[in-house]
Amino acid sequence: MSSNIEITVSQLGRLLGLPDGPALVDVRDDEDFAADPRLLPASVRLGHAAVPSWAAAYVGRRVVVSCQRGLKLSEGVAAWLRHQGSEAEILAGGFEAWRDAGLPLIPAAQVPQRDAAGRTIWVTRTRPKVDRIACPWLIRRFVDPAAVFLFVSPSEVEGVAERFGATPFDVEGVFWSHRGALCSFDVMVEEFGLSTPALDRLALIVRAADTATLDQSPQAAGLLAASLGLSRMFRDDLEQLNAGMLLYDAFYRWCRDATEETHNWPAGRIRAQGR
Repeated sequence: MSSNIEITVSQLGRLLGLPDGPALVDVRDDEDFAADPRLLPASVRLGHAAVPSWAAAYVGRRVVVSCQRGLKLSEGVAAWLRHQGSEAEILAGGFEAWRDAGLPLIPAAQVPQRDAAGRTIWVTRTRPKVDRIACPWLIRRFVDPAAVFLFVSPSEVEGVAERFGATPFDVEGVFWSHRGALCSFDVMVEEFGLSTPALDRLALIVRAADTATLDQSPQAAGLLAASLGLSRMFRDDLEQLNAGMLLYDAFYRWCRDATEETHNWPAGRIRAQGR
């Protein structure tokens, strides 16, 4: 198989959760999906036979296509996407290779129903601070990059959820909310099957910042300070969310790649200058 049209599981795993990662399309047939109804993080399931009708949505984008084993369905769909103007690759080994590598898989039943445009719709209270920015970040990076978030008055969350087909989160009495000592972010990481060392580390920071238990994590005070600062900088909740996405991107990369790195002013240089 030509390396210029495939990406390995390990290569794709390094792109997971990054803001510039590729779009992921699952084209397994119904029988294979029924045997294991889980999805690669941030992927959408689309029918291979209907690719002429949906390929235009990916023009100009990098796309990774996955079927059960990375064979004919992936090859055909990726070729069609490239014909339409996408930078399309296939996942080498397909779903089975990803699963066998022990990488995160999302139970499809946990993903809310999508609207006519293929998006999940979520609703929560206005004036977010920690959890109500952290959860949308997690959803957009690992569940549904196109997710829509509605911020409404606390008393109207239930009614908006019912009338607009939205999934409520981080409010009392709903599935996606605090459970005991866990915050809503913890619950989403667990229920979506997204536990990794990096996300577990980030979850601890978010929980400590969100539940006034800053002693749980040295980084929590910084996250809380930045979150409260953002809430003062933006009157519009969606503008605050957009700014917060970058904040959580940075914390995630620290959790994944930089926890061992330290920084200090070089004392030797100071002594040399003082002579």
